[in-house]
Amino acid sequence: MRVLLSAITIIASAIPAFADEVTGTVLAFDRVDNVIVLDDKTVWTVPAGFALPADLIAGDKITIEFQGAAENGIGDLITISRAGY
Repeated sequence: MRVLLSAITIIASAIPAFADEVTGTVLAFDRVDNVIVLDDKTVWTVPAGFALPADLIAGDKITIEFQGAAENGIGDLITISRAGY
């Protein structure tokens, strides 16, 4: 029985976490506060030093890939890229 429980624990911990994504048009990008606002009025705080597309401006269509955090909402950002690239 212990071997079975150990095997289940190992398998469960090896399951990769799945990423979520959202695509939208940049309504505003505050480079000082590292905040992106999409056209649906969602506000995304970008960690300092996070890789963003070069010359990101309002009107750009982007895809934000992030780690879901279940009932806590959004976890870590994974990537932000121009949509279609």
